[in-house]
Order: sequence, then structure tokens, then C-alpha cells
Amino acid sequence: MRVLAIESSSVTASAAIVTDDIVTAEYTTNFKQTHSQTLLPMIDEICTMTESPIESIDLIAVSSGPGSFTGLRIGSATGKGIGLALDKPIVSVPTLDALAMNVIGTDRLVCPVMDARRGNVYTGIYRFDYGCDKDESGLLEILLESSLMQTEKLIERLNEMQQSVIFLGDAAALYSDVIKEKMTVPFIFAPAHMSMPRAASVAVLGMRMQACGKAANAREHVPDYLRPSQAERERNNQ
Repeated sequence: MRVLAIESSSVTASAAIVTDDIVTAEYTTNFKQTHSQTLLPMIDEICTMTESPIESIDLIAVSSGPGSFTGLRIGSATGKGIGLALDKPIVSVPTLDALAMNVIGTDRLVCPVMDARRGNVYTGIYRFDYGCDKDESGLLEILLESSLMQTEKLIERLNEMQQSVIFLGDAAALYSDVIKEKMTVPFIFAPAHMSMPRAASVAVLGMRMQACGKAANAREHVPDYLRPSQAERERNNQ
């Protein structure tokens, strides 16, 4: 199976091709360019470099949110356009679940945090189960579904769980001072190469989801914004 993965939920833009469980290409940038400028050229580049015609893609995995409204719209439109043109299925991969996959192998609680502005974060809480009756590479268990919450409320919840934590994502650095001040359980921050969203992680989780029957027709794919856009909030307040 050949999977094309797209990640555009934040400033990071990432595209990857995973072929039969091998990451054959990944192109990631973390620079302030719009995803409308970067995603299609990145996809074209990795397809060309790996001699993988776009028609050879079997599945498209798209990071579905939460995250930047503009970024998610661009990534979803890109994946959906390719899926409709080629009649290929899409799997919508929760952004925070894929981000947690970056640190597979840890025995700590995994807490990805993405900046949602005004002291809020998009977050979830996860752990990996490495039991012998599970997938040998680790089963991602969701302890807290993708949520929008105040940073301090998240820290309170983690302290109540009384387990060591690893933080990752753009808000880990943004709120590092608060985390250091308020956390009462052991914690670490993931290193830079593990802390940003990666399309390869989207692809790996997307393949697992597809095996569980969670792929769909491209027409059915929609982003999960988790909250209304600013324009919608302002309209509702009028």
C-alpha cells in the first residue's frame, strides 16, 4: 500500500509518502509561508523524487484538526481534490493523535499541546500499551479526547493523574514557564525533531485507521475545527 499524507494544521507544512510501512519520502517545513504556496509543490517534489506517480497512491491521509482554520482548510482541500480526481479514499486523522505518535516508545503519559490563543490549548492525553496481545509497535490509548481548554486546567488534570508526562507541540514552548511552575508530577519536553507535526506520523496512524475500516470517500472528508471560527463567533455575538 502507498499512502500520501498531508499535515497542515499549524505553521508546519508536511507531506509524506509511506510505501508498505516504509517512509520513502517526507518533506517538512516550519516557516511562515502559506500552505497554499507550499503543499502542492511539496507533494509534487516527493512524488518526483521517489518516482511515485500520483496515480499510484492507494490512500490519502489528511490531518483533520484541530488547529489553524486556514491551514486545515488548505490541507483538506488539497487532499480532497486529489482524492476526487483519482477516486482514492481519504482517512481523516486527528491531528493530536498523530502528534502523539511522534513519541511512540515512551512509557510516560503523552500530552500534545497546540496553541489556541488567549491562554487556551488544543490538547489530548494519551499513553501507549505495549502488551503482548497488542500491536507490537504500541497501541495508542486515548485518555482524553481532542479538547480545547485553558492551559492551567490541563495542568491540573495532569497533576491529578499522578503520572510522568511528556509534552510536545508548539504550545509546549509557548507555555513552558507555566508548565514548569504548576506541574507537580515529573515531566519532560520532547526534543525539537519530535515536537512538531509530521506527515509520516499522519500516514502511519492513517494506515492503522484504514485497517479498522475508517477510510471514506473523498467527498465525505471534512476538517474538525473543534470550535467555531473567529468570524462565526463574532457573527453569533451580534
